[in-house]
Amino acid sequence: MTTEPQPEDLSPYDPDETEGALSVIRRGIAASPALANGVWLTAGMGLSVALGQLAVPVLVQRAIDRGGLSGSGEVDTGLVTRYVIIVAIIVLFAAVANWRTQRRLLHRAEDTLFDLRTQAFDKVHRLSVADHNDTRKGILLARVTADIEALARFVQWGFFIWVTSPILIVGMLLILTVYSWPLGILVAVTFAPALPLIRWVQRRQLAANDQHRTAVGAMLSSFSEAVTGAAVIRAYGIQKRQAGALTESINHRYRTKLTANKYMSLVFVISDFFAALSFSVVLIVGLRYRTQLGIEAGELVASLFLVTLIAGPISTLSEVLDTTQGAVSAWRKVLHLIDSPVDVADPDPGVIAPGGPVRIEVENLSFSYRVGPQVLRNVSAEIPAGTNVAIVGETGSGKTSFAKLLCRLADPQSGSIRLNGVEVRELSAQSRLETVRMVPQDGFLFDATIGENIRFGRPGASDREIGEAVDRLELGWWVARLPEGLDSQAGERGDNLSVGERQLVALIRAALADPGLLILDEATSAVDPETDAALTQAIQRLSAGRTVVSIAHRLSTAEASDCVIVFDDGEIAQMGSHSELVAVPGIYQRLHAAWVGATAAS
Repeated sequence: MTTEPQPEDLSPYDPDETEGALSVIRRGIAASPALANGVWLTAGMGLSVALGQLAVPVLVQRAIDRGGLSGSGEVDTGLVTRYVIIVAIIVLFAAVANWRTQRRLLHRAEDTLFDLRTQAFDKVHRLSVADHNDTRKGILLARVTADIEALARFVQWGFFIWVTSPILIVGMLLILTVYSWPLGILVAVTFAPALPLIRWVQRRQLAANDQHRTAVGAMLSSFSEAVTGAAVIRAYGIQKRQAGALTESINHRYRTKLTANKYMSLVFVISDFFAALSFSVVLIVGLRYRTQLGIEAGELVASLFLVTLIAGPISTLSEVLDTTQGAVSAWRKVLHLIDSPVDVADPDPGVIAPGGPVRIEVENLSFSYRVGPQVLRNVSAEIPAGTNVAIVGETGSGKTSFAKLLCRLADPQSGSIRLNGVEVRELSAQSRLETVRMVPQDGFLFDATIGENIRFGRPGASDREIGEAVDRLELGWWVARLPEGLDSQAGERGDNLSVGERQLVALIRAALADPGLLILDEATSAVDPETDAALTQAIQRLSAGRTVVSIAHRLSTAEASDCVIVFDDGEIAQMGSHSELVAVPGIYQRLHAAWVGATAAS
C-alpha cells in the first residue's frame, strides 16, 4: 500500500534569515498600524526624557563652579538652592514624561499585539490544506503565541530604550566635548573598539535567537502532539518513548537558549569593561592635566558624572539587544506567516451557484502537496446531480485529497472542478459554503453548547431552525437524552460526547447548512452498532434530495451507493455501480472480497 506524504516539521516557505533587523522592524511597523500611529509623538516624548536626564549633570556643574566653589571661596547658598530647585523640577518633569511615554507604549503594544494576532490567525485559516499538511500545528501555534509574546517585550520596553539611549549617548559626548574637547575625543576613542565587538556579537546573537525561536516552535509542537495524543500514548504504553522525544525537544530549546545567553553575557562584559576603562581614563587625565585642559572642578565632576551615565545607556542597550534580537527573529517569523501567499483566494464578488443538487464535472485534475509526489493525476469524472457516489481505494490512493478539492480546501495544480457548470474557483465564498459541506470522519466540536456547535452550520440560525434540522433527521430522541438538551456543553473538542454523538452533531450541523453537495468521510466507521444504526438513518435522511460523495472505508457504503469510483495511486482505476464492479476482476473486486471475508470472520 502507498501512503500519502507525511507532514514536514517546517514550512518550505522559511523566512529569509539573512534579512537585516532594520528591514524587519520597518516591515513590522508598516504591518502594525497601531504601532505606527503616533510613533513620532512617542519618540518626541522619549526625547524629552533623554533631555531631562542630560540637563542634570550640566546644572550640577554650574552649581559647583558658580555657587559652590566660587572665586572668593564662599558658597552662594541662594544660587545653589535655585539650581537644586531647577534640577528637582527637571527630574520631576522627566519622571512624568517617562511615565506618560511608558503608558503610551503599553497601550500601543497591546493594540499592536491584537493586530498581529488577528492577522496571523486570519492567515492561518486562509492557508490551504497544502500548507497545513506540511506545517506542524505546533509551529503555527508558536507563531501566534510565543513569537508574538516575544514582540510584546520589545514594544513595551525595547522600543523606548532604542529611542532614548542613543540620544543620551550622543548628547553626553557633545557636552563632554563642550567642557573639554580633548576629554570628549578621549572618551569617544576609548569606547570606539566596543562598537565593532558588539556588532560582531550581535550577528551571532541574532542567528542564535533565530535557532531558539525555531526550537521553541518545535517544542510547542511536541507538547501539542503529546497532549492531543495522550489517550493513545497511554493505551500503547509508550510514555517513555514520548517522554524521550519531549525531553529531546526541551533539551534542544535549552541548548539554543544557552547559546543565545552566551552572546548576551558577552555584550554585558564588553560594555562594562569599556565603561570602567573610560571612567578611569577621564579621572586620571582630568586630575593630572586639569590646568592644561582648562577645566573647572565642576566641569571635571560633571565629566565623570557624564561618563558614568554613558555606561548606563550602553549597558541598557546591551541588555535590550537580547530582547531586540529575539523580537526581530520572532517578528520575522510572524511577518513571514502574514506575508505567505494564499493559494485559495476567493473571488470578489464571485459567482453565485444555482441551488439544488449539484452536478460535478472534474477534468484532468492533478494535485500535490508542497512536499512529496503528486497525489492526484489527470483525474476526470462526471457525477450527475442527485447521485450518491462512493469513493473507494487503499490508504494513500488520493480519495481524501479529492474530497478536499471538491470543498476547495486547496486548489489543484492543473485541471478544473465545475459545480453545476460553474468553476469552483469562480464561486463566491458564501455561495461555495452554501453549496458544499463536508462531514469529516471525526466531527470536531468546539468548547461550547451543542446548540452553538450546530449553529456553526449556518451562523445566525434561530433556535427554531436548529430544532427543525434536528427533526428533519429524526434525532429528537437523542437530544431529549442529553442532560440539558441542546444547551448541554460539548466540552473541549467534544470530549463530553462519544465519537458517535459528535458525528450526530456534525450531521445536524450539515442539515442546518442544507448544501446541494454533501461530502461524507465515512461518518460511521468508528462507532458502536447502536449509534451506527442511528447515524446510518440520519445520513439517509440527510442525503435525500442532494448529491452525496462518501469516502467509503467500509464497503457497505459502496454497496448502497448509485456509483462507485475506485482510486488507485492518485488515478481513477474503475468507475461504475457496485454490481458492475464486483463482477469484473480488478481492485474493487479484490477489496470487496477482502472486506466480506473480514466481516464474516468478525
